[in-house]
Amino acid sequence: MHTRLLAWALAILFALTYLLCVAFGLLLPSLRMVPLETVLPGFRWLTLSGFLIGLAESILYGLYAGAAFGWIYNVLARRSGSVREVHDGRSLNR
Repeated sequence: MHTRLLAWALAILFALTYLLCVAFGLLLPSLRMVPLETVLPGFRWLTLSGFLIGLAESILYGLYAGAAFGWIYNVLARRSGSVREVHDGRSLNR
């Protein structure tokens, strides 16, 4: 598994999810996004600095989750003997 690709894919997913949550909170102000303030330290509703801190933290959380999961997956796959590497477009069993 390509750990870097997984990490960046999750970072993008987390960032998009964060942006959707903020947009949802702006569209429905009565349902203010209090969970974001709980999960993202430094996030404050409707401040530019809070928004940017929340976005940065979302990206970092995604990078961490993807890197950790990818690394653990690769270690377990190697130990089980089911590692496949891609070389010149062909999948090779080890």
